[in-house]
Amino acid sequence: MTMWVFGYGSLLWNPGFPVSRSERATLHGYARSFCMSSIHHRGTEEHPGLVLALDEQAEANCKGLALAVEAGHEDRTLQELRERELISSAYVEAMLDVHLDSGETVNAVTYVIDADHVQYCGGMPLEDQARIIAHAVGGRGPNTEYLYNTAEHLAEIGLRDPDLEWLAQRVRTITA
Repeated sequence: MTMWVFGYGSLLWNPGFPVSRSERATLHGYARSFCMSSIHHRGTEEHPGLVLALDEQAEANCKGLALAVEAGHEDRTLQELRERELISSAYVEAMLDVHLDSGETVNAVTYVIDADHVQYCGGMPLEDQARIIAHAVGGRGPNTEYLYNTAEHLAEIGLRDPDLEWLAQRVRTITA
């Protein structure tokens, strides 16, 4: 049975595991947003950055990629995803149905935000997000790199995210 992973942020451009198939997909009931304070990968405890997370919202839809893990790599992929995504327990690992553009529905490993976690910061105005992202740096590099890579890869696969597009433009202005 194929193991699927839903990518909506850095997994779009840096899955970190062998992918046998990739298809645009929609996850219903969640919104992609910079609603997680990053104290490891894109910021520090002293100067947190922001990373994307899936925030549960009944009427929302998130478009991303369903990534099929190459056969034989499932156990290692799951172990590495857990090390990467569950570093501070702000994400919760869930098996959720995602709807492929081809019409198929698959159950995918998906990382969603724990809205009760101290790193949750949903509802922050976009301007405040831009100012944080413009200056934060963490163990995996500048927060700007994370934003730009995600926005560019969404555009490459034909998925528009107006908030990310606005943020990328605003952060470029701030850092100019």
